Amino acid sequence: MTIQLDHLIVPSRDPVAAARALAEVLGVPWDEAQGPFTPVYVNDTLTLDFARRETFESHHYCFHVSEAEFDQILARVQAAGIKYRSTPQGPDDMRLNTRLGGRNFYWTDADGHVWEVLTVSYARRQPAAP
Repeated sequence: MTIQLDHLIVPSRDPVAAARALAEVLGVPWDEAQGPFTPVYVNDTLTLDFARRETFESHHYCFHVSEAEFDQILARVQAAGIKYRSTPQGPDDMRLNTRLGGRNFYWTDADGHVWEVLTVSYARRQPAAP
């Protein structure tokens, strides 16, 4: 069996609002309550379980998406008036990053988590053909 990441706990001061906001941006389903969690079903194998916490560090979450999914997510971010940027930190410049051959952008949610979508994974870059 291939090892797959099944779920992550995402700490939040308001898990329902945070889960709803992310699910709307990504265009994926979510549930208001599943036991102590508010799950966002990212795909067939990954669930983000938002959990109420009062104190926590911010985290970075990145989604590798197709070009078409990227365009749809960006359109939803823009329609919702969410500020975004071309770098992980810094000012919201409302620009895309294209330096690694694909497109990506970042936004910060109300809990301080940094979210990213990209079309080319820089974590798993393929070596250039000889």
